[in-house]
Amino acid sequence: MIILGLDPGLACTGWGVIARAGNRLSHIANGQVRTDAKAALSDRLVTLFDALTDIMLRHQPDAVAAEEVFANTNPQSTLKLGQARGVVLLAAARSGVTVGEYAPRLVKKALVGTGSAEKGQVEAMVARLLPGAAIAGADAADALAVAITHAHHLGLAHAIRRSVA
Repeated sequence: MIILGLDPGLACTGWGVIARAGNRLSHIANGQVRTDAKAALSDRLVTLFDALTDIMLRHQPDAVAAEEVFANTNPQSTLKLGQARGVVLLAAARSGVTVGEYAPRLVKKALVGTGSAEKGQVEAMVARLLPGAAIAGADAADALAVAITHAHHLGLAHAIRRSVA
């Protein structure tokens, strides 16, 4: 199963693609989609949508996982993040892929064991779980963390279904 993880942001959206075979995870690709801060909001959203559509066409994920929006102290920033996240969800839905959504604290807890983990701890755990992966920055590491979280949740759901059957 191919899983695309996304860490939405208007300035920079991180993305990461992993493969899951049983309990084994492997890195496929990762990167960041950056938009021009001087461009109109609508143009930035189109740039994000087009880049995500290209990534999905290139990697053909079976599932997409996106980080949920958290509230910033700046309402304008939260609104822009929400708009970028809407584009992320739209791009996934347009490609016909199911989307899992995860709170940042849940992702941290799934990878590090505590919901209050620092960014560096998450990056270190991603590097440990995907050895040899050249990670394209903090946003890409966060996206890979979301993909790993989704893979673990899919594995847990599968194990529960098997034990009930």
